[in-house]
Amino acid sequence: MQADTMFWDSLVFNGIDGVDVDAVTVAFGRVDIVARGRATGGVCPDCGRSSNRVHGSYQRRLKDLPLAGQSVVICLTVRRFICDAADCPRRTFAEPFARLTTPHARLTSRLGHALECVGLALAGRAGARLTARLGFRAGRMTLLRKVMALPDPQPGTPRVLGVDDFAIRRGQTYSTVLTCGETHRVVDVLPTRDSAPLAVWLANHPGVEIICRDRAGAYAEGARIGAPTAVQVADRFHLWQGIGRAVETCVAAHRECLNASTLLTKMAVEAPSDTKVPAGPDLDGRRAQRKKAAHALVHNLLAQGHSRRGIARHLGWSLNTVLRYARAVDWQDTLRENRPRPTRLDPYKPCLERRFAAGCTSVTRLHHELLAENAPVTYQMVRAYIATLRAAPATAPPPPPTVRQVTGWLTRHPATLSEDDRTDLKNVLARCPELDAAARHVRDFREILTGRLGTRLPTWIEAVGASQLPGLTGFALHMLRDLDAVTAGLTLEWSSGSVEGAVNRIKKIKRQLYGRAGFELLRKLILLQ
Repeated sequence: MQADTMFWDSLVFNGIDGVDVDAVTVAFGRVDIVARGRATGGVCPDCGRSSNRVHGSYQRRLKDLPLAGQSVVICLTVRRFICDAADCPRRTFAEPFARLTTPHARLTSRLGHALECVGLALAGRAGARLTARLGFRAGRMTLLRKVMALPDPQPGTPRVLGVDDFAIRRGQTYSTVLTCGETHRVVDVLPTRDSAPLAVWLANHPGVEIICRDRAGAYAEGARIGAPTAVQVADRFHLWQGIGRAVETCVAAHRECLNASTLLTKMAVEAPSDTKVPAGPDLDGRRAQRKKAAHALVHNLLAQGHSRRGIARHLGWSLNTVLRYARAVDWQDTLRENRPRPTRLDPYKPCLERRFAAGCTSVTRLHHELLAENAPVTYQMVRAYIATLRAAPATAPPPPPTVRQVTGWLTRHPATLSEDDRTDLKNVLARCPELDAAARHVRDFREILTGRLGTRLPTWIEAVGASQLPGLTGFALHMLRDLDAVTAGLTLEWSSGSVEGAVNRIKKIKRQLYGRAGFELLRKLILLQ
């Protein structure tokens, strides 16, 4: 089917000068456009002289953006001109179409730009599925090649630099992301999280005045070597996260104080301090004995100077298992209370309790009442739960608060606690002077952190060190190794928030790549997205 060439000229080559349409054919869902150059001559790319002597011509087939759901192919006739300059090393040159395509390309520039956008947004496999639906099918490797061919952005050297690590293979391979603290944009991605790459990057980009980082020693050393005059700022979020872990260790060491009956029994018999009997799991079973032996084995190896990763390799355990035993002060801390699993009967348990308290003890009747309300429960579920109500004493004491609950009460803002939580916390602190002292230290540190009162930090560290509280004392003394950065983090306005946001976006990119991307491709997508 032949069409008006002027119409197709303005439709297909809108904004592209120097191209004329000779014919258009539409067949089998594809539009074939025959086009040629409009200029009478060309300019030699070497000497810059113009020439209109035609040496010959050849055909190029260029894939273009789809039109009305149909694929478009441009059959472009390209002429070769003869350069008449005697001193020019080039004898012939091809007719240029700079705004339509690039040399040796099989698609137009605008289609190439569309593929770049799809590749940056969805990467390989997902992008290939989208291009097939949009009508310009492209393979996943084509999209990845288009992305890798893009130049890296050059944002310049930031005044405030954020540094943090992210996992390429969790627990195995980590990299470092650098962001600008003022614009929150990613500046660069380093292949490892060691100190050497960061020091080299800082040495090659002088001008960084402030470096926001976490408490990792490698980043502290790299910043000190690469930018010795820069102010290092420890992130406040990691500081509060660290004190949360320290408080949990302290509460776990005084778990006996959480149960009032256990505390009174202990005071009555004057039991020694090393015979702790925490409420909850059975301490005489074979599982408890295995955990006690494993806890002693891990701590003996740590005392001999072995690393946690080395212990995991030696014992054939996972690293998380070794870390759990290493972080536990006592072997009882590794025991977990059995928590009931959610069932379909849970939403109807309050109703069953009310009916049972009102005197209705017939399982059949209660089951029929629930079925009348379209409840997805069985007779066996109702019978088992009514049996627990019959076996439970009428005035059963409430269970004591767990270590995690008390830790949350101590570290959360008092305004967010309910009235019952405040009452329970007050009772716990009244029974345990050590936890009461820990609560005062946490409250003082919260004031230092929220009020940017970094000058009061040495006094706080001295007070916590004198209290000899498990967990908190180690946390306070550990800050002395990085006191300048911690003080700056508790005084200045800068933090690592922008880096944490970049790490979250990196996780999204990794999911799009199915976790299989190499470092170069992952770095390219991070920088360009």
